[in-house]
Amino acid sequence: MKENSAPKATTVPDELNITDLLERQVESDPQNVLFKRQLTEGEWTEVGAREFRADVVALAKGMIARGVEPGDRVAIMAPTRYEWTLLDFAGWYAGAVIVPIYETSSPAQVAWILEDSRVTFIVVDSASHEKVVDRAVSQERIEGLRHILRLDNDDLDTLRADGSAVTDAAVESARSQAGLKDTATIIYTSGTTGRPKGCVLTHGNFAELSLQTLQNLNHVVRKDSSTVMFIPLAHVFARFIAVLSVAAGATVGHTADVKKLVDDLGTFRPTFLLAVPRVFEKIYNAALLKAEGDGKGKIFQKAADTAVEWSKAQQAGNVPLMLNLKHKLFAKLVYSKLLDRMGGRVQHAVSGGSPLGARMGHFFHGIGVTILEGYGLTETTAPITVNTPENLRIGTVGHPLPGNEVKIADDGEILARGVCVFPGYWNRPDLQEETFDGDGWFPTGDVGSLDDEGYLTITGRKKEILVTAGGKNVSPNQLEDQIRSDAIVSQVVVVGDNRPFVAALVTLDPEILPQWLTKRGIDPQTPMEELIGREEIRQHIQSVIDRANESVSRAESIREFRLIAEDFTIDSGHLTPSMKIRRPQVLQDYAQEIDAIYS
Repeated sequence: MKENSAPKATTVPDELNITDLLERQVESDPQNVLFKRQLTEGEWTEVGAREFRADVVALAKGMIARGVEPGDRVAIMAPTRYEWTLLDFAGWYAGAVIVPIYETSSPAQVAWILEDSRVTFIVVDSASHEKVVDRAVSQERIEGLRHILRLDNDDLDTLRADGSAVTDAAVESARSQAGLKDTATIIYTSGTTGRPKGCVLTHGNFAELSLQTLQNLNHVVRKDSSTVMFIPLAHVFARFIAVLSVAAGATVGHTADVKKLVDDLGTFRPTFLLAVPRVFEKIYNAALLKAEGDGKGKIFQKAADTAVEWSKAQQAGNVPLMLNLKHKLFAKLVYSKLLDRMGGRVQHAVSGGSPLGARMGHFFHGIGVTILEGYGLTETTAPITVNTPENLRIGTVGHPLPGNEVKIADDGEILARGVCVFPGYWNRPDLQEETFDGDGWFPTGDVGSLDDEGYLTITGRKKEILVTAGGKNVSPNQLEDQIRSDAIVSQVVVVGDNRPFVAALVTLDPEILPQWLTKRGIDPQTPMEELIGREEIRQHIQSVIDRANESVSRAESIREFRLIAEDFTIDSGHLTPSMKIRRPQVLQDYAQEIDAIYS
């Protein structure tokens, strides 16, 4: 199959915008809990639809009083927290276009976004973020930014007071001006190369896509479901789920500190999770290391293997009796404890951002959490395709959502068209012709395939396909995903373009490594520079690579690797804020190490 499309599942009026999703909630059930706020650790305070809307309107009035007009750009630079979504909707009620900025952004990155989008009003989280904005404005002489507010003081209360004289009619006029085709937000791609481009996403991209998506995921995201948001709301994936949850009437909590995530899951008790694959890998690896530390490593491994085997058999439609009995036994002994650590109510998880290995998908499905892996980009408002509980094929990213289409080009590139696809890049009309073909298809830059039943599988990035000196095409992702799933591996970059063979750079996970070392009688305080030279570490990484190599041909297999003492992080410039590898930057910064492999 070369093409798959899904017709729209519901009709959405042209005049609808994102704010109407909240209006519908208030009208249908004003007391329905849309959010829970953690004002004190471990205790969550409910926020109903009417209460949330009242505060949204109060803040929108403040923005209008300070000169924000429909179409003006309002920026938010803060970690994931309740106020992020509160301000997002307040801006939309004021008729503004929201510009998210990652809290980790440098002054130069902030300056570019402020200048390119012409932001007039920005809300930041703290004094440190305000300093970044001030430096950006002064160094690049940014003009037009009139207001900087902070969340860690009384600025929002002042904003509410400023709007006291603004009428409800003024807010309604500003709120209702936008329709499906009008711009809702400009999201700057984190970019693995070059200067970020501003992706223009419309009210229709979010609102209509949400309403279409709910026709497929109504068993996952609905009025009695809930989730804890912890990935950055500056990222389109989290932002879409935030809007989708309002459309469904689901309850959302927030946590900015991933280290407290397990505790927050325990007190909030969500029914579904939203995460990138690395989070699921860390949950698995932490459980494995804890089991090993308790002397139950072999039991856990048998339980994990059983979960995977059971999931595969269940998908095939035939679970043998003995396998079913083993699965039930481990459900009591092992799986239940893992589920309890996630709050005890999680049934589904939505995964995106990068591929999730099939084994990891089967493992979680086998313990009782169905991971619905999807695929999309900033330019597609996150999801183009997604697996659903009714149509699940682990190892794929599912079917197109209603109102969307995917097609495989002759060179294997995935093309997208439909409700999810953006209209173009901000201030870049010169890119329009290369962004869309004559039939409106958007080339994603990813390579994949459609099976006979229309399930999409991603095989790699078009620009990241390596071609060895022997002419062999190699997709790094397939190897990297398998190696990165190991407990002590943090990041891996496969190299070999125009080289005689494939090799890899590997970094170790500083959070998990101490437990692994202690279990093996190695001092966990040993410096990383010394650890990467230890034979025990090298042998372990070699065994991980050997397993990954079993999935590819000899010509595609990794022949050598180098352990790198410094991890690849956002701060080091080697990861994007959405945790994707900045491959060109890694290749540039570690050119000496790569050359040494081939010398």
